[in-house]
Amino acid sequence: MSQLQLAVDSGQVPEGYKQTEVGVIPEDWSVKTVADIAEVIRGASPRPKGDKRYYGGTIPRLMVEDVTRDIKYVTPIVDSLTEEGAKKSRPCSKGTLTVVCSGTVGIPSILAVDACIHDGFLGLINLSGNINRDYLYHFFKTQQSKLNQSATHGGVFTNLTSDIVRNFVLPAPPFEEQQLISQVLSDIDTLITSLEKLIAKKRAIKTATMQQLLTGKKRLPEFERHPNGEPKGYKQTELGVIPEDWETPRLKEFCTLINGRGFKPHEWETEGLPIIRIQNLNGSEEFNYYSGHYDPKIFVKNNQLLFAWSGSRGTSFGPHVWKGGDALLNYHTWKLVVDETKVKETFFYFTLKVLTKEIEESAHGASALVHTQKGEMEQFAIPLPPSAKEQEAIAEVLSNIETDLNSLQTRLTKTHQLKQGMMQELLTGRTRLI
Repeated sequence: MSQLQLAVDSGQVPEGYKQTEVGVIPEDWSVKTVADIAEVIRGASPRPKGDKRYYGGTIPRLMVEDVTRDIKYVTPIVDSLTEEGAKKSRPCSKGTLTVVCSGTVGIPSILAVDACIHDGFLGLINLSGNINRDYLYHFFKTQQSKLNQSATHGGVFTNLTSDIVRNFVLPAPPFEEQQLISQVLSDIDTLITSLEKLIAKKRAIKTATMQQLLTGKKRLPEFERHPNGEPKGYKQTELGVIPEDWETPRLKEFCTLINGRGFKPHEWETEGLPIIRIQNLNGSEEFNYYSGHYDPKIFVKNNQLLFAWSGSRGTSFGPHVWKGGDALLNYHTWKLVVDETKVKETFFYFTLKVLTKEIEESAHGASALVHTQKGEMEQFAIPLPPSAKEQEAIAEVLSNIETDLNSLQTRLTKTHQLKQGMMQELLTGRTRLI
């Protein structure tokens, strides 16, 4: 913790700083209301909604979906207005800073093109010459919680009024420092964006590689030919065309599915072995515990292969490798005990990742929550190389890609944390760039 922060926490105002309504800030910074630096306007929407006289034209209309997709510089593509519709909306110029004011309030963005904003947005126009637009954007990024607290809460939606935003106060550094702060934070945003794109590319490569290697459509070079040098052929099976030397065993032939126990809420304790629930498979570190007698079959060790047979499509439902140490398995999840003399467990894990979509499609449940039954699961067949060496080689290739992805994801998480820390330091003047 910095000396400045220690002084502030102890109630002292360090030399070169002053106490203001926004906290302790540098002496050469000022405190402004948003009304001091910009005109705040509210968007508008033609009525009735969907009327072809107003909707479906060529003029972009900003929607919250556009903001959550593009984050900072937004090009609206979700909705559009006709010229008549634009007259009943609020046209804004490219570069306008907008803030969501209805629902999940306080999210800022900057229009990348001329567009209309509807009544769920506020626009900040005619910015003062001594305020940097990007600085203001980054400031609002740190204020979402405060804006939500300031908003009116009633009925279905939270509402952030124009007056609330006009009266909102902010620290204003000298213009040159605003530019420097904006540049540093924008550079971090650029790094975050590049990492996100690289992760998306790696995921696409992983998906394609899994589809090719796990179905035999593509074979690793050392397994493409027979010992006599002839290329190996293919055959038609119930799973489609696979290599001629591959098999199609059903899960029940090599895997035992052991269901967890249905622990009751009154059995949950604060010590003992943690109970693995669906939310823990999704990353939650909040556990309930159990210290009583249990069937050893539901005991789980690190790196145990699990399958959530009831859960949300695309998230919890499907295979997981447990990394949380010794634990007990709750209901809705199977422990998969694999006969490794027939199938290598890591190979099977990746095969299950590919197979999960098919299992989901045959599972029960019309909503986002689905479940499959043990008997049904046991009947699924997999394409299987008979050679343990080929299974292990395929698993190694996929594991290496997954390790790279995890490293990139860790780096992305740390970069986000670094940005949050820098925003707190730079936007309050605790760290100076000049």
